[in-house]
Amino acid sequence: MFRSRSKEEKAPTDKVTADLSKTSRDPQAPKGRPTPKRSDSQSQRRRASSGAPLDRKEAMKRQREARRVDMAKQREALASGDERYLPARDKGPVRRFVRDFVDSRFCIAEFFLPLAVVILILSVIQVQGIQNISLLLWLGVIVLIVVDSIGLTFRLRKQLNERFPDTPKRGAVAYGLMRTLQMRRLRLPKPQVKRGERP
Repeated sequence: MFRSRSKEEKAPTDKVTADLSKTSRDPQAPKGRPTPKRSDSQSQRRRASSGAPLDRKEAMKRQREARRVDMAKQREALASGDERYLPARDKGPVRRFVRDFVDSRFCIAEFFLPLAVVILILSVIQVQGIQNISLLLWLGVIVLIVVDSIGLTFRLRKQLNERFPDTPKRGAVAYGLMRTLQMRRLRLPKPQVKRGERP
């Protein structure tokens, strides 16, 4: 009952294990790691089929690419005035009307930069009379810009209240005043109306 097995009895099992080690493993069933849980393997399959990124690096790469495409569309929209891809601050009928209202007029503020360069050059010249003239020009330009901006504010506010009585207009007047400070050819979105053409 408790006797040891003979060599002949041991031989068949040794032969079977040797035969098993020589046969190649199925590549579909790799071992050496635990079998994944069903929920993990299902979520991995879903991610692979939906096209979602599998790792953080891939997700960042896709996000950068999407941002680059969006920025290209925005630049194109700023040049063409296409409402669909404009930045949030430029979207909507109120902002479009403000842009057209400002672009259809001559504003003194848009000539501020060229005038500032001229006045600065005059102030550098070491002649007392020319320096006094440059100082008076500074004062005159600033007063004209303030008066023009106040007039524009009242006219723009009146037009907005008439055309868009129920639409929120918060920040629209400030948006228009900031646009007057830019030279016409440098404004973004590009002007869609000619000077003198009423929106």
